[in-house]
Parts: sequence; C-alpha cells; structure tokens
Amino acid sequence: MSLIDDATRAELSGLYQADDRHYHGIRHIEALLGLLTEYRTQFADPEAVEAAIWFHDAIYDSRAKDNEAQSAALAAGRLHGHVDAPRLISIVKMIEATATHEVPAFADASAKADAALLLDMDLSILGAPADIFDAYEDAVRREYGWVGDTDWRAGRGAVLRNFLARPRIFHTDIFVTRFEAQARANMERSLAKLGG
Repeated sequence: MSLIDDATRAELSGLYQADDRHYHGIRHIEALLGLLTEYRTQFADPEAVEAAIWFHDAIYDSRAKDNEAQSAALAAGRLHGHVDAPRLISIVKMIEATATHEVPAFADASAKADAALLLDMDLSILGAPADIFDAYEDAVRREYGWVGDTDWRAGRGAVLRNFLARPRIFHTDIFVTRFEAQARANMERSLAKLGG
C-alpha cells in the first residue's frame, strides 16, 4: 500500500510541473516509478522507496545547495505520524543521499540495499541511449540557464569527471550490467563536447 496519499501526490505533482523543471520534473518521477515497478521484487521496502522517489526532488532550485535536505524535510513533515519512525528515517536518508549518490550508512542491510538501488535508478539516465542522454543534458542546461557558458562547462565537466573517476558509477551489479558501459560512453562524449 502506497505511503503517498492522493492529496500528497497531487501536491507533489504540482511542484514537479513547475515551468522551470526541464529535467527534474514529473517525467523524471514517472521514469523512476516505472523502474520501481520493473525492479519491485528487488526491494525490501518498495513503499518506502516509492515515497523517497516522490519526495526526492520535490524542492528544486538550481541556485540552491540544499535541495535534497529541503526535500527530505518536506517528506519528514508530510509523512510524520503516518509512517513509523525507523521507516521515516530510512526514507529521509534515501532522499538526502541523492545529493551525493553515495549509499548512506544503515544498520539494516536491506535498507542499505534499497538505498543503493534507488540511487542507481536516479542515475539511470546516464546510461540511456545517446539521444535520450543528450536530451537530458540539454534539459539540465536549461535548468541552469542563469549560469554563463564558461562556468557551465567548468561545473558540468567537474560533475562528469567525478562520476567517471569512480570505480563504478552504479552501486548494484544489476545496474552496472545494464547501464555502466553506456553511461561512461555518454559522459565521455559529453565531456568532449564541453571541451575537456
């Protein structure tokens, strides 16, 4: 049973349909929900993951540095009293982890595994076919339209190099197998277009 009631889903859908949401919008949420359906049997607590998906980009301002923390706080406020405390802590930690895409420390191995797969789903766009990846890159660039080209190339290049420097972009074997090679090819191509 979903932890997101109709009123909350409607509220969040409204946030995701704001005019400045070129990538971090409702289609991103729908894509993640589709992956959740596809991999549902892999999750120990798919309802908690669904809640984390709905809230993880609820607050999004490309000029801000604390979107994930604000989104996690929104989830904590909306779900308080409807979800038991350990489960709510897990949801909040998963949302916060989307800031760095590093798996958070959990005492519970199944919660850690759920977080790893959620983070991989959030990054799956990196391993999309080239045309879809390019559209994603263009959409993110529009979200940062206020950033000049020189600063954009430097900042985006640093993000891409950080991911490429990891031994594995994805945490789970499932997503390494499915997306790793394409993600590396996409990001190398993007870096070349950025000039480095």
